[in-house]
Amino acid sequence: MTHALIIGGGIAGPVTAMALQRAGIGSTVYEAYPSGADHAGAFLVLFANGLEALSVIGADRPVREHSFPSGTVEFLSDTGGTLGTRPIAGSGGGPRPRTLPRAALYRALRDEATRRGIRVEYGKRLVSTSTDTPTGPSGGPHPAITAVFADGTRAAGDLLIGADGIHSRTRALLDPAAPVPRHTGQLTVCGRTRATGHRVPTGTYRMMYGSRGFFGCTTGPDGTTYWFANVPGAELPRASLASLTPGRWRSRVTETFADDRTPAAAIAAATGDDIVGTNAYDIPTTPVWHDARTVLVGDAAHATAPNAAQGASMAIEDGVVLARCLRDLPVPAEAFAAYERLRRERVERVVAMSAAMAGRLAATPGERRARDEDVARRMADDTGGGTEWLTGYRIDWGAPVH
Repeated sequence: MTHALIIGGGIAGPVTAMALQRAGIGSTVYEAYPSGADHAGAFLVLFANGLEALSVIGADRPVREHSFPSGTVEFLSDTGGTLGTRPIAGSGGGPRPRTLPRAALYRALRDEATRRGIRVEYGKRLVSTSTDTPTGPSGGPHPAITAVFADGTRAAGDLLIGADGIHSRTRALLDPAAPVPRHTGQLTVCGRTRATGHRVPTGTYRMMYGSRGFFGCTTGPDGTTYWFANVPGAELPRASLASLTPGRWRSRVTETFADDRTPAAAIAAATGDDIVGTNAYDIPTTPVWHDARTVLVGDAAHATAPNAAQGASMAIEDGVVLARCLRDLPVPAEAFAAYERLRRERVERVVAMSAAMAGRLAATPGERRARDEDVARRMADDTGGGTEWLTGYRIDWGAPVH
């Protein structure tokens, strides 16, 4: 049986492993961190398309158990006025978006993969690959690919899947000329608080177009308010990011929204140490997705800015579509080409849409008024059908790939 080496144990890695298992293909997941890349404070949203992709491989239940649904989104201007309210129920009768801590999603997917007998090895940071083995581990006539890790160990498989995120080592090995992540001019800060003063009605996302940034929040059934802020800022070196305390991030966010008549600054000020900040990146296009033995999935192939909240869902879709292709096209290079054909246009459209959203943080009062009018008009004219191509996407597992 074909065996795949999956580099990365975040979201794309375990999902791809479970989808491959359903397709009759074995795999091992190699995670660089000693116990997984969990991020305190950070959270994410899975929309109907991501949830439906998980349901294809029967992995949606553990995610639902650790998340809560939302059905409405409301938009505020920096003056505190309501720009509009819109339902965000799942497209075409699909599931409503669900919110959960990023760490909870990582654990749920890894635990489910382990429960299904998929091996996950930790502390395995990829260094290099080679294809000089005469036969694959399954005994086939094609050369296997060997992964070399920083701890000196090696692993051989019939193919290698790079699910190692936006700063992918696999992408760099696959194409030394591959583009590096592009900083979007934003910093993204996430936090959570149990303070009762600014809770949002259950099932509602409140989005605020501030004068100098964008802020969103929602409150879960247990009373925890999860929030994020996209604030303008230059790219911070890794050492600087590591040295910034929750208090520094809290001050950065409260200062950004201090002049607005919205609750954004107060929510951030009421947050304790559950705050984490990161640089916001994207990659508009990655020219090389695969060669004869290696292929990229998730952020390794198509990193998107966080504004559209679709990074996790796109990674989940990738894993399921790739498994379909490998199921029906046993020559890896042919399967990889089919996978790229099925995915590239869609994901690059999402990357472009998210980049455009990041660019709407207008600076001048006139630009903000024009932006607010545009948001209000879209709220009045669009009940969600304009995003049917995005959240209404469904994967037909039974359809053969040619």
